[in-house]
Amino acid sequence: MIKNFVERLNHCYVWAHSGGELFYRTGTKMMVIEISGGSTFKAATPQFLFHAPYVSVTSNSPEYDVTPDDQRFLMVQPLEQQSPLTALNVVLSWFEELKRRVPVQ
Repeated sequence: MIKNFVERLNHCYVWAHSGGELFYRTGTKMMVIEISGGSTFKAATPQFLFHAPYVSVTSNSPEYDVTPDDQRFLMVQPLEQQSPLTALNVVLSWFEELKRRVPVQ
């Protein structure tokens, strides 16, 4: 039963280190579900944690993690809007240039 439940979360979930909660994202919302096991599986009603407009990648693994104390999340924020790249500097003979500028003593 838990396998069917977890599969509906599209594999983008993280178990709490305590083992009693399951964190997941739906759109830009970070959610948590209290889980209890034993002889019968029980999942409480999902609870909204916070708005999470962070980078989301379509993959089979979450793009965030939870700290060992289950109190904080590590997520990647999208870049601020930047102007397009208009120049690219290429340095030829980079090691020789480095040796010239930073001589070894």
